Amino acid sequence: MMRAMNRKTILLVLALFALSLPVGCKKKSAAGGKKVFVLGCDGMEPKLVRRMIDEGRLPHFAKLERQGGFKRLETSIPPQSPVAWSNFITGAGPGVHGIFDFIHRDPAPANPTEAILPYFSTNRIIPDEKNPWLIPGTDYQYPRSTAKNELLRRGTPFWDYLDKRGISVRMYRLPANYPPSISKHGHVCCLPGMGVPDALGSQGTFQHFSTKPRRESKGMEGMKLRIRKDFKTGAYVALLNGPDNEWKRPAEGSKDAPEMTIKLNIYPDPDRDVAKIVYVNKAMAAEPDETVEMVLNAGQWSDWKEVHFLKTPVGPSFDTMARFYLQQVRPNIELYVSPLNFIPTAPAATFSEPPDFVEDIGKEIGPFYTQGFAEEFNGLKNGIFNDEEYRVQSWYVLKERFKLLDYALKHFDDGLLFFYFSSTDLQAHMFWWDSDEPHPTRTPAEARKYMGVVEDVYVKMDEALGKCMKALGDDTTIIVMSDHGFCNFRWCFGLNTWLREQGYLVTPSKKLGYVYNTEKQWRQTRAYGLGLNGLYLNLKGREKYGSVTADQRDALLDEISAKLLAVRDPRNGRQVIKHVYRSDRCYHGPEAKNAPDLLIGYAREYRASWNTCLGVDNDKAVIFDNHNAWSADHCIAHDEVPGIVLSNRRIMVDHPALIDVAPTVLGEFGISVPSHMTGRSFFKAPAQKLARR
Repeated sequence: MMRAMNRKTILLVLALFALSLPVGCKKKSAAGGKKVFVLGCDGMEPKLVRRMIDEGRLPHFAKLERQGGFKRLETSIPPQSPVAWSNFITGAGPGVHGIFDFIHRDPAPANPTEAILPYFSTNRIIPDEKNPWLIPGTDYQYPRSTAKNELLRRGTPFWDYLDKRGISVRMYRLPANYPPSISKHGHVCCLPGMGVPDALGSQGTFQHFSTKPRRESKGMEGMKLRIRKDFKTGAYVALLNGPDNEWKRPAEGSKDAPEMTIKLNIYPDPDRDVAKIVYVNKAMAAEPDETVEMVLNAGQWSDWKEVHFLKTPVGPSFDTMARFYLQQVRPNIELYVSPLNFIPTAPAATFSEPPDFVEDIGKEIGPFYTQGFAEEFNGLKNGIFNDEEYRVQSWYVLKERFKLLDYALKHFDDGLLFFYFSSTDLQAHMFWWDSDEPHPTRTPAEARKYMGVVEDVYVKMDEALGKCMKALGDDTTIIVMSDHGFCNFRWCFGLNTWLREQGYLVTPSKKLGYVYNTEKQWRQTRAYGLGLNGLYLNLKGREKYGSVTADQRDALLDEISAKLLAVRDPRNGRQVIKHVYRSDRCYHGPEAKNAPDLLIGYAREYRASWNTCLGVDNDKAVIFDNHNAWSADHCIAHDEVPGIVLSNRRIMVDHPALIDVAPTVLGEFGISVPSHMTGRSFFKAPAQKLARR
């Protein structure tokens, strides 16, 4: 699956490279000096903000509260970031924008061997299967592809209404907007965040090399690879993996083009914990290749290093960048290489709007993470990083983000400025723990220490806000918001295992998930789980091998809902699931038909198991302890994890929601709420109660 995804990604990359013509981001704004600033802090928890304001540790947040108010912000159903930020973007719920989870599924894929096809919810590559043109006398080919990378979020983003009126919009690291929506009138500049892949087409694939004997493995989260000694040269050698080489013809009998690699030569110092790393970058066409050398101490990160994989007779290359971390030299050499990122100043794919926006940023501030998930949590989840190593890497990301904030403030005159921080979410997933109960991986002292790191991030957000307030002045409308809150993740719920035990899901064995079911087993299955909160019925006429008829649907949904709400943890008697939402009752709009039939709102400290998310039925039990370093989450009942909103203008409504932010911004520029939006401005006293979702 990984190689297939890479193959499609590189086709897209090369196709879009030729279309990435500079457009510019310099049109005159019609905002007339009016300025609105939205600071998005992903996953900021209102209880912790409240406590830290009261302790005097967030003085700029406290100032906003005095000026306009601090309230909890109703999040999305379910409270997942792509769903929540799509609510923010459209001013409406999933029934309008069509994003229901991190993972969606095609219920009837064309491939006869697949019954359903999971995919990342916000964007999908649509491949072109045309045969390429072979270059005579070589084994190279032109991949003449019209492959497309489609943004799957539907609905109208609120900034389209600003763009139409000539009002400048600048957005930095905006989630759920990749590939970036096109500015029809040239007044929108956007650097997307969450959803932008690395150069392998994944959401962040690390490569870890070691001289320790171990079985090599390659997955979407990371690769564990061997370092071998070359006794002729004395060097230790590793192969850095790149995408498939779509310029090379596949070997006979193979569907995949050969994988691109670069040889890393590692020379450890005989006496000190230092090593030199050497590799050769491929240059364009007939130009000479470049030798890259770096010397790292054990425990040291390199700066960004360009990594050029491809050299062809006709010119195109495939250029990426990475950061190298020498974990140790003795007793074993351990080298970590970050996910391969695109180079901002010479991107091989279009991932900003306009295309040269990211280039302008890179030329001024230097290289930075272009992939959406910049914090490399997969390293900690997979036991490659320890806690301190992840903290250091994450703070490097935060330092980069402050450089980007300085750029954003410098280049903002009027109109709308949106800026997003991911650290409040991706450090919290790994470090949050606000309980005296045992932590999954840490001692009580360590749990307190790293919860302190989360608090340090909140202090940095207050510093960022102070920087913005000083630069923007008192006449700017300032809004600080988060898409959801946070809580501990102590226990896993194996939804597919529960469905199997209750007789709703039939699988070949406990070791395999429903993805591997035969047609016969699918036709015996009535329900299955996929994603962090989704449960689908196996409906006739929708699923490929559906078994549930339309007249059976409502009774079956009610039956499953009642049983799920009755589940109790046998170890402590706690209710595991707080809400079971019927999507046809909480979603309204043209996209509601594609939603899961039920959305599981877990109680605090419970969450879907990792196998559930991927549609796999091989959990050891229905309810079991979470032993993963990913020890905190928010993908539970929406009323358990509201976000925050603060402003220097008075917030007039008692219960503001994410869907209210877009109408609020439009209202600041005198634009009425569009008909598709279900939110309202929270700066206006409500005349009547409105539908909230």
